[in-house]
Amino acid sequence: PPAEPLTERRQAGGVRTIVLNNPRRRNALSLPMLQSLRRDLLHDVKSRELRVIVIAAKGPVFCSGHDLKELSSEDDVKHHSQVFELCAEVMTLIQKLPVPVIAKVNGLATAAGCQLVASCDIAVASEKSQFATPGVNIGLFCSTPAVALGRSLPRKVALEMLFTGEPLSAHEALMHGLVSKVVPEDKLEEETMKISQKICESSKSVLALGKATFYRQISQDLDTAYKITTKVMVDNLTLRDGQEGIEAFVQKRKPVWSH
Repeated sequence: PPAEPLTERRQAGGVRTIVLNNPRRRNALSLPMLQSLRRDLLHDVKSRELRVIVIAAKGPVFCSGHDLKELSSEDDVKHHSQVFELCAEVMTLIQKLPVPVIAKVNGLATAAGCQLVASCDIAVASEKSQFATPGVNIGLFCSTPAVALGRSLPRKVALEMLFTGEPLSAHEALMHGLVSKVVPEDKLEEETMKISQKICESSKSVLALGKATFYRQISQDLDTAYKITTKVMVDNLTLRDGQEGIEAFVQKRKPVWSH
């Protein structure tokens, strides 16, 4: 029989769900898995119907990181570079997309899998989830996961994870800001959809502008960040939905977005 796709994509009510679909390999981010994930993220991304992307996974492991078989000495440096470059492209792509991306985590997320969670805009995790960067234990320090981790967690927490490889529990991840919410496993789908549906009530164009601006300003000094965002607030008012939202508020009615 034909092999099952490495990722499954479905969409309903403005919400696209991308499911990592290789539980036998612990949903490892092999080169083909990364290529499949990139395709699903970019598919018809400018459509007015697409409002939120959710990344989920089949099996007890959300994502175990890179496929170590691809990183053995049997493959050359060119192949190794291809794997890491594509992984970096996918992680940065998530933050460049014009819609919010939510990680729905139910299980273990390690190394580049932890990086994937940290790269998403929002992360909802079940209570049984755990997060780790254990590369140091096999002689491959998690340097690329450290980019996303170091931007999501306090430095000393990130470095403890990177130096020891010890996992964070879901509640520790919540306390330190790696995830947004922790819920019982049987409430994970409900809570993720609740957030997704709330996002779908807003204007896509306004959200796209806001998301792009957030990531642009966050790495700047305070004065530059305010210069950027002050101009964007003015730009926001020139959007049709910017004016529609204000008019609807004044007229005490629900806005009708053009997106």
